[in-house]
Amino acid sequence: MRNAPTILHLDMDAFYASVEQASKPSLRGKAVVVGGLGPRGVVATASYEARVFGVHSAMPMAQARRLAPNAAYLVPRFSLYRAVSDQVMALLRELSPLVEPLSLDEAFVDLAAGGTAWDAESARQTGLRLREDIRAATGLAGSVGLAASKMLAKIASEEAKPDGLVLIEPGTERALLGPMPVRTLPGVGPATGDHLRRAGITTVEELAEAGEAELVRLLGKAHGQALYAMALARDERPVVAEREAKSVSVEDTYDVDIHDRPRIGFEVRRLADRCVRRLREAGLSGRTIVLKVRRYDFSTLTRSETLRGPTDDPEVVREAAGRLLDSVDTTGGVRLLGVGVSGLADYTQEDLFAQAAKPSREESPEEPVAESAAAPEPAAPHWRAGQDVRHDEFGHGWVQGSGVGRVTVRFETPQSGPGRVRTFLVTDPALRPADPLPLVPVPAGQPGSGLL
Repeated sequence: MRNAPTILHLDMDAFYASVEQASKPSLRGKAVVVGGLGPRGVVATASYEARVFGVHSAMPMAQARRLAPNAAYLVPRFSLYRAVSDQVMALLRELSPLVEPLSLDEAFVDLAAGGTAWDAESARQTGLRLREDIRAATGLAGSVGLAASKMLAKIASEEAKPDGLVLIEPGTERALLGPMPVRTLPGVGPATGDHLRRAGITTVEELAEAGEAELVRLLGKAHGQALYAMALARDERPVVAEREAKSVSVEDTYDVDIHDRPRIGFEVRRLADRCVRRLREAGLSGRTIVLKVRRYDFSTLTRSETLRGPTDDPEVVREAAGRLLDSVDTTGGVRLLGVGVSGLADYTQEDLFAQAAKPSREESPEEPVAESAAAPEPAAPHWRAGQDVRHDEFGHGWVQGSGVGRVTVRFETPQSGPGRVRTFLVTDPALRPADPLPLVPVPAGQPGSGLL
C-alpha cells in the first residue's frame, strides 16, 4: 500500500434526486424519489429528505409511496444525468489520467499519477478544490474520500456523506476499520454477513482476529483470503483507467405482462432501433445481437446471433432480433424485453446484404398488417411526471402529473425560483416535450453545456 492518501473516491450525493432538485426549484429541500412509476417500478434514488421516511434505492416504488406519500415521484431523465456526469468526469480527468468510473456518479482517481497530490495535505487541498469545482460547474454536492487504497477511499467517502470530505491517514486504517460492521467491507453482502454473524463475527476487528484459516474454512479459499486481507486494511488494487464498453443494450420492463405476439414483436423492433441509436452516438458497431426476455414467471432467457461483420444498420439489428424472438416461447406473457449488441468495433461492415436477408414488401405482405396491429395510434400524448415540456405562452416547465385527460405543469427553470402551476388538456397543441435545461448558466462567450 502507499504511504500517502493519494487515491480519491468521489461519490455524488443522491445523484439523480439531487439533479432533479437542482433542475426544479420548487423541489429543493423536499422529498424526491426517482424511479419507475408503474406498479412494478423500483426506486433508483431518493433524496436525503425522502430517506428520513425510510425510502432507499432498489425499494419497490409501491412501498416508497406508502412510506412517503407526499414526496415528489419522478421518472428518470438519463440524458440529463449522463450530461452532468460528463461534466464531473471531465473535472476528474483534469486531476489525473487515471480515472476509474464506477457509474454515472462515482469514480476513483489516482492523484499521484497526475502529480496533483503527494502527501496528506496536498491530497486534502485537491479534494476540497474538486468539491468546489463540481459545485460551480453543476450546482451539486459530492462527497470525497481520500486514502492509500481504493477500499479505504470508498469507505472514507461513505463516512463523508453527505457533502463532506474524509481523509484516512496511513497508519490509522486498522484502528478505523476495527469497530466497523463486516458489511462495511466490499464483497460482504447480506448472505455473507449472516453467515459470519452465525459464526460470531460481526465487526472487522473480529474478522481479523478469526484468522485466515478460519475464514477460508467458513467462506472458501478465494473469498476467505480476500476478506482477511481487507480486514487487515490490505488492498493493492490499482486505479484502472476507463475501459471500453463491451456491449450496448437497452431494455424495458412493462407494467402489465404483454401477451400479444405482434405487440411483443413491435417492442423488440423498437428496442432494436433504440440500441442502434446508442451505438451510433458512441461511434460504434457490433457483430453479435442479443435478445433478453423475462417471462411472466420471472424466468429469463437470452438468445444471440453473430453476424459476419459489425453493423450499425437498424434494419439488420431489427431482423436479427426478430429471428431470435422466433425461437422464444412467450406463452403466458412477457414482463421485460431487451436488445443488445456486443462484439463492438469502431467500423461498419460494408456488405450488409451478406449479414441478413432483407425481404421485399412483396415477399412479406403480412408485415404491414402486423406492424399496424402492434402499434395503434395513441389517442393522446403520454405525459410523465418529471418530464420537461415547453408551452408556447408560458415557456419551459415540467410535468407534475396527468390524468382524466388533463396534464398539470409547473413552469420554472433551474435559475427561476419556484414557478406557477397550470393545467391543460393533454392534447393542447401549445404544449410539447422539451430538452432539459443546464443546471448552471453557461457564461457568455463559452460554448453551450451540451445538455440540450
